[in-house]
Order: sequence, then structure tokens, then C-alpha cells
Amino acid sequence: MSSVRVLVGTRKGAFILTSDGKRAKWEVSGPHFAGWEIYHIKGSPADPNRLYVSQTSGWFGQIIQRSDDGGKTWHQPGTQPGEPTTTPEGMPMGESNKFVYDTSPETGKPLTTHQWYDGTQHPWEFKRVWHIEPSLTDPNTVYAGVEDAALFRTTDGGQSWHELAGLRGHGTGPQWMPGAGGMGLHTILLDHQNPNRMYIAISAAGVFRTDDAGKSWKAVNQGLVSQFIPDPKAEIGHCVHRIAMHRSRPEVLFMQKHWDVMRSDNAGESWHEISGNLPTDFGFVVDVHAHEPDTIYVVPIKSDSEHFPPEGKLRVYRSRTGGNEWEALTKGLPQSNCYVDILRDAMAVDALDSCGIYFGTTGGQVYASPDGGESWNAIVHDLPAVLSVEVQTLR
Repeated sequence: MSSVRVLVGTRKGAFILTSDGKRAKWEVSGPHFAGWEIYHIKGSPADPNRLYVSQTSGWFGQIIQRSDDGGKTWHQPGTQPGEPTTTPEGMPMGESNKFVYDTSPETGKPLTTHQWYDGTQHPWEFKRVWHIEPSLTDPNTVYAGVEDAALFRTTDGGQSWHELAGLRGHGTGPQWMPGAGGMGLHTILLDHQNPNRMYIAISAAGVFRTDDAGKSWKAVNQGLVSQFIPDPKAEIGHCVHRIAMHRSRPEVLFMQKHWDVMRSDNAGESWHEISGNLPTDFGFVVDVHAHEPDTIYVVPIKSDSEHFPPEGKLRVYRSRTGGNEWEALTKGLPQSNCYVDILRDAMAVDALDSCGIYFGTTGGQVYASPDGGESWNAIVHDLPAVLSVEVQTLR
């Protein structure tokens, strides 16, 4: 019988939730790495027991953790069994912690500064790994989106990481500027039909696409309009919160932007708005039903500084027409006095016959719907604030 594993990253550790295909009863494992910020935890499509974790601390820095047994045990790639994982001073060590920007002359574009909030140039500084995206075919190959925005890749299971420098060398890099939450590369989408095509999104630069496996990149932001930047229709500078696609139709993309829900039907070459009848077009998450490419989900959030559901009602909105026409899904969700946020990496779907939808809140709840959004239950609550939610469907 199929089962489901939900991987939850929080402000104070990681949690693993498991259930059978009915998704009625859940077992909770954790906290793993208690006290650390877990920006993202994700499993390999090629080996479901291979999990990667981004473990971050403002004091101790960045660590990559890996499990080869579905989260039962963990190790830092590059650290041999029996070797210490910290220095005598208590700082983390190991090859997997090294994310070094490529400024070598061989790239042709040694890029050392980007735009700061006041318009001046600012040194590029590594802060953390926001997003981990394992290869679709090789469990040892993983992409990492980091802050300050750049894309790294490992081909040895997380032991060493090397920047795909063509992205920052796109030519617009010196114009990229952080948004309120920093300048993170937060979304990585791998094309299931074209191994050379990949999309990434950066706040607040926009969306970029590669068609040659990361050597060169194209900004694909035509159609985006952002009133808060000097040129609202500029090539870059848009605060994209999240993009999503269906594996069967990778040329169609959906986007939740700072304001506006958008759609592209031509691999990002142009975008048009599909916000339609949403109560607000601000939000962070967007995802696609596993079996219905035109069924999409968002959670509208009140903008710009409040960041909680309008009217204190937690509502997931679903469109079955690819946008513009939205219905509120509320059964099982709090409809009064709810003031949580749902962050950009905190929604995912499973691939069971009756598609399950999952999202986590800054209030520590993880909600699940086993019926495509018709009804919801909090499968766990009172966790630390949830940063990310991913789902593995185990056959």
C-alpha cells in the first residue's frame, strides 16, 4: 500500500510526518537538529530514502545534512564516520559547509557586488541555503539556491558544492537587489521532459531560465508589472515569491508574485495575470494538483506588512481553470481569529490517486487535505514556525 512522508522545516528543527495512503493517522518524528533553522528538507526522486537538509544558524553558519535511510540517521557529507563534526571552538566543519562564490577569471565574469537598498553596490555575501532541489535521476546530484542569490550544484552527494556562475554572470547581476526578506534564490524547477532546462526565481530579481543545463541564463519576466520599482516593467527587479509547474506540461508556469498571481504558457517568455476574484492577490505559495494540470492552489495573505489571512479567515483558494476563477476552500480551516502566515516553501502536494494538499503555518500547524482541498485537518500543531513543507509519495 502506498504511504506518504511529509518533510517539515521549522525555525527550531525538522520534523518528519508519516502516514499510510488513507492519510488519517500520522506519526511524528522530531525535532531533528533541534534549535536550528531548517529552511528546507527534501528527498531525492531517484532514491526516496535519500534526504537532504539545509541546517542554518545565525551564530554557527550553514550545514548540509544527509540521510540515506529516510531520516532515521543523519550525517554531514564529507565527514567520515568517527570524525568530529565541530571544531574545538564548537563551530561546524566539513566539506559540505563550503559554499564559495566563483570569481575565477575562467568564468569570464568575476562578479563581486550587487545593488543594495540605497542604490549603491554591496559585496556578495553567503548567508544560507534557502532551497534544495535533488536531481530527478541521480541521488548524488543536488542543486542549492542560496542567499545572496546564486545557484550551486553537488555531484558527490553533498560533499562539495560548486557555483553555476553563469546565472550571476547573466549581465544583470550588479542590478539585483534584496527584498525585505533578503536576496534569496528560493525556487528551483527542473523540467521533467528536457534535462537541460531549469527555472529559478530570486527575490527581488525575478525568474531566469537555462536551456543548456546552467551554463547560460535568460531573464523571463516579460509581462510582470511591479509598481514599487522605478520601471514597473523592467527586465529584472520583480519580487517573485514562488513559481510552480505540472510535470506533464512544463512549458506552463504559475507564479505568486509580491502582488499578482501570474501564468505563462510559453516557458516564461511572457506572463499574464490570473488573480481574478481572489480577495487579495498578495501571498507566498502556489502549487499545482498532481493529476490536473489546470488545478492550482494559493493562500491569499493580507499585504503589505500584516502578512496574515484577510478577515482572520484561513482560506485556500483553488482554480480548476488555470486561474481567474477561484473558489474558497474552508472546511476544517479556522474561520475566525486566525493570524498566521504561510511562507513560500510551505505548500506541497502528494501523487496519490486522490491528490493530497499540504501546507504549514507560522503558527506551527501543518494542514492536510486528502481530497484535493475539499476538507482539511491539522495533522500536527504547536510546532515552531513552519518554513517549508515537502511531500514524498512512497509506493
